[in-house]
Amino acid sequence: MSKVVSAQLSPIRITSKVSRQVLLFIGCLCFAACGDQAGQTDQAPNLVLILADDLGYADVGFNGCEDIPTPNIDRIAKEGVIFSNGYVTWAACGPSRAGMITGRYQDRFGFSRNPLFAPNDPNMGLPLSEQTLAEALQSAHYKSVAIGKWHLGAHPTQRPLERGFTDFFGFLTGGHRYFPEDWTLADEYEVASQYQAYRTKLLRNENRIEEEEYLTDALSREAAQYIDKYQEDPFFIYLAYNAPHAPLQASSKYLERFEHIENRKRKIYAAMVSSIDDGVGRVLDQLDSLGLSDNTLVVFLSDNGGPERVNASDNGPLRGQKGDLFEGGIRVPFAMRWTGKISAGTQYDQPISALDIFATIVAQNSGQVKLKHSIDGVNLLPYLSGEKTGVPHDQLFWRRHDQGKLAMRQGDLKFQTRDTSSFLFNLKNDLGEETDLVGQEPEKAQELRLAQEQWNSQMMDPVFMGLAFDSIYNVLHPDRFTRPESQ
Repeated sequence: MSKVVSAQLSPIRITSKVSRQVLLFIGCLCFAACGDQAGQTDQAPNLVLILADDLGYADVGFNGCEDIPTPNIDRIAKEGVIFSNGYVTWAACGPSRAGMITGRYQDRFGFSRNPLFAPNDPNMGLPLSEQTLAEALQSAHYKSVAIGKWHLGAHPTQRPLERGFTDFFGFLTGGHRYFPEDWTLADEYEVASQYQAYRTKLLRNENRIEEEEYLTDALSREAAQYIDKYQEDPFFIYLAYNAPHAPLQASSKYLERFEHIENRKRKIYAAMVSSIDDGVGRVLDQLDSLGLSDNTLVVFLSDNGGPERVNASDNGPLRGQKGDLFEGGIRVPFAMRWTGKISAGTQYDQPISALDIFATIVAQNSGQVKLKHSIDGVNLLPYLSGEKTGVPHDQLFWRRHDQGKLAMRQGDLKFQTRDTSSFLFNLKNDLGEETDLVGQEPEKAQELRLAQEQWNSQMMDPVFMGLAFDSIYNVLHPDRFTRPESQ
């Protein structure tokens, strides 16, 4: 929150010579000054949510990375808190975003698969029954801006402007190419297959535009400009980078920084991470220059763990990668800053979730925000300040419905099942999930299995086909990319 600087006013000695009019005038001045001050301190806090895509757990400085400098991302951690046990709700892009943007486990509403790009399908994405964070903040008069990767539905009813956002700059697909010369498709109806959508021109709101900058740089530019545009309002900037998601493409500006890295794939990946870091610096500098840092919650995380074999990311000591329910798929780089509210240089070691971002910002607007559903996230600030001393979550859960996989965490214990197989790990002593304890602690394993099954019984089956069903979907929906006659 902004610091209040009290004006030192000389005492006014009231005598019979001071007219009622003068007193009234002085009173009005004081009221106006106090009103301005109150307006500054009472304004709802801003939220800048920065999401990387497929970033490895060990690929930021605050988690020990040595070959890719990330000074600006690290600045969020240095000036705020590192969550050493920060999780997302799914091990890949779309469902992870659906959980984060609603504050609810995405399996509660059937978003259990990575959605296909299907611009004519109103059911291929975030169900309209769900409330996004942008929709929730509308009642508190926020300006909400979605920048970058959407991946929550391409049908006109599911796009950002229909889901509570004031503005949108980016693309609707699950990925995108990075160089403007590759953006050769005028719109979604020139697409002929799933991954051709990576070549569509960018959108500003509902209009396709010509863009000349490298994608990551363009997204950073827009974030800074929208902060400037809405500086007088409470705002929510959702900056969802595509980097370092494949395809691996980096401009020479960033590649030149990593001549020392011999592995070509790792070199390009490092350059892409560096482009994100520059963008984060641009955003933080904009907040500082406008005097907004004290009233802005800044969050940085990745949407899932790094796909190490695909993009040369590094999940460090964690087992597994993107797609897995081992730690490497779901534990991500996660840091949060709110100057004056969160103590600088903090490390918080209890398990927390991307679900908590929704709950934390909504809690700062108590009485103004009307929630459509109960949420699964928790306001983290009381735990960070020490006001609450327990754990934010007694249990956290994950599910991959089509693979028959479930996972949960309770305290230091991590329990996983797949069909009839089960695994129990103590993460405090076994971060790499190497030693299965089911045989040693069968009663604890059974207790966790029952808790996991109870949670799973509350979840829905998937409500749409996902990436694995691409060919089947095409047969069932031959008009997948056909332009509606009404357009």
